[in-house]
Amino acid sequence: MIHGPRYGGRGSRGPGGLALDAPGIRLREVDPRVYRQVLAFVRPYTGRLLLATFLMAVTALVSLAGPYLTKVAIDEFVARGDASGLNLVAAAFFATAVLNWLSSYGQTWVVSWVGQTVVCDVRSALFRHLQRLSFRFYDTTATGRILTRLTSDVDALNQLVSSGLVTLVADTLLLVAIMVTMLKMHVRLALVSFLTIPLIWAVLRFFQRRVRDAFREVRRTTADMNASLEESISGVRITQAFAREERNQEAFDSINEANRQANVHATAIWAMFFPAIDVVSALGVTLVLWYGGRLILGGDTGVTVGQVTAFILYLNRFFQPIRDLSQVYNLLQSAAVAAERIVEVLDQQPEVEDRPGAVALGRVRGEIRFENVTFGYKPGQPVVRDINLKALPGETVALVGHTGAGKSTLIQLLARFYDPWEGRILVDGRDLREVTQHSWRSQLGIVLQDTFLFSGTIRDNIRFGNPRASDEEVEAAARAVGADAFIRALPRGYDTEIGERGVTLSVGQRQLIAFARALCADPAVLILDEATANIDTYTETQIQEATRRLLQGRTAFVIAHRLSTIRQADRIYVIDNGRVVEEGTHESLLARNGRYAELYRSQFAGSDAAVAGESAETASRTALE
Repeated sequence: MIHGPRYGGRGSRGPGGLALDAPGIRLREVDPRVYRQVLAFVRPYTGRLLLATFLMAVTALVSLAGPYLTKVAIDEFVARGDASGLNLVAAAFFATAVLNWLSSYGQTWVVSWVGQTVVCDVRSALFRHLQRLSFRFYDTTATGRILTRLTSDVDALNQLVSSGLVTLVADTLLLVAIMVTMLKMHVRLALVSFLTIPLIWAVLRFFQRRVRDAFREVRRTTADMNASLEESISGVRITQAFAREERNQEAFDSINEANRQANVHATAIWAMFFPAIDVVSALGVTLVLWYGGRLILGGDTGVTVGQVTAFILYLNRFFQPIRDLSQVYNLLQSAAVAAERIVEVLDQQPEVEDRPGAVALGRVRGEIRFENVTFGYKPGQPVVRDINLKALPGETVALVGHTGAGKSTLIQLLARFYDPWEGRILVDGRDLREVTQHSWRSQLGIVLQDTFLFSGTIRDNIRFGNPRASDEEVEAAARAVGADAFIRALPRGYDTEIGERGVTLSVGQRQLIAFARALCADPAVLILDEATANIDTYTETQIQEATRRLLQGRTAFVIAHRLSTIRQADRIYVIDNGRVVEEGTHESLLARNGRYAELYRSQFAGSDAAVAGESAETASRTALE
């Protein structure tokens, strides 16, 4: 069973799905395990982060020199008319600026490198994990929301590592250093300057929740928009076929407008925040000017014009880290949500996994047995019940029945995309759950009704299941299924780029390439699930002639609604409502005049006499034999 996050519980969750875009969380609500898993990606780069921290400390200390040198220049040299001393101070000021530039550049480059590398590692880990997850995860999770995890959520982590951590450490050091320097320079002026700190805290508290909620809504609406875009682009042909463009446009405009409003609302709140900080900053400068000026006018010898000037400069720098740290808090909020969403995906466990001690299959003979197999996609709702069937090595087994009877489910169980609730599936006498998935699936050739081709060349797509296949083997597979002629007629033959999902090819051509891809893999077991449904009669005849030779020595499972395509099958199983109701050859099942005969007759309506005649002929021939 696929588990959700063990620390979760927020939001709704479909069976085996994710609590995607659930109500927001606060930092204190995040399970510490989330941070530990994220830090595991950062830990390999601890040395570089320590170097960056050192450079941050240098930058913070050097930045303090400017106001102090300004004080020295005013009080020690300008007031006394000492030009040579002023030159030295100016040179020192320029030197500190250069050193500040070098240290800032170094820390930014190092942390950006770490941030981008961590992003690369996280995306690779997510992609690797997604490749392992079982079908049930994808049955219950929208593709657009998965893509959001790999893009915007990972980017949020990058911002935290490459910007947030730098700002957090550097500005904290700078803030503490400024406060200590101001206190050492003049205690009373420093305390007056610090009177604005409670006001800053009040502003931060006022905007904290509003900004967090606003940007959380932005992330939620962005995920909705991505999901809508992915679905609309993937289904554009159906949209146009049913003339749904305007309705779909209206639906997308509604989602897009919600995203726009969320962004505008977040920007409006954020736009008020910095001016509020600037007002408090101006108030602090006003207090220093007022109080410091009164001390100077009152004849206090402990206060100089240079000190007041330095305090104003320090105060301006004092508020900058506060502004930056407030942004870091929002980054932390955003990264906390993103981290939980990323870890939520990483927490998903494959439903189908290799058992400890699972063995790798050698080349199988192809004897397959279903023994009392029961399975369903939802608890308590079995799709197939107590299935018993067999295929001996080299036999072609056909599964027939009405739509929804459970035929494709049996194929998915055979490929071990799911495990049965009850019973077992044996290959050469060995339970599929006792062998590694790779060793079994690498011996399968599967052709589905809905053919999926990858962007690239025709040659690459045929070679997909057997990357080591030579050009000659690729072309031999294409010739075997009758695809060679149309491929060579293309502008670049086998090296023709077919575009995403093979959009430049017809449905029948894509199906032929899928056949060639399956055969090029040299499978021990061939699975054809409505594989000829989208092929014209002439092409179907070509494939039948080619596959009849190639199926020799291979076990094959065939699902076909066109019963005329399975007459030569060694065994035919009729599936009805999830159960096997009939078994036999084409002739014996017609002679029985049961469910198979009904299905056959329904496909040839208007020729009942012909069907009855074929049944009588079959019965007579059986009697003579």
